[in-house]
Amino acid sequence: MEKIVEQTLLYDFYGELLTEHQRQIYEDVIFNDLSLSEAAQERGISRQGVHDMIRRCSRILQGYEEKLGLVEKFLKTQEKVREIHRLTQEYRKTRNDDLIWRIEELSAEISRL
Repeated sequence: MEKIVEQTLLYDFYGELLTEHQRQIYEDVIFNDLSLSEAAQERGISRQGVHDMIRRCSRILQGYEEKLGLVEKFLKTQEKVREIHRLTQEYRKTRNDDLIWRIEELSAEISRL
């Protein structure tokens, strides 16, 4: 997965578990595209402090994902929903009842995630 997409998803799912200070710095650098120096100046800390905070936040967010797996479940669900969409489009063209069985299987898999 592309690094920025991964960071965004991890933050979307687990960002609220960071402290307010951690969230501010992480958002400044990752989402607002501030340099480490700019973020440091804005927050009144050292450039190294910002760098360390970003690394720490990334490790924290990754740790939550390793324990909870919410991003992985979300991505698997998205994949299955796309497949269901593709199959329904194909069914409209072919009226192949085997496609309905596959759609049912996929929806059952989603409900078990």
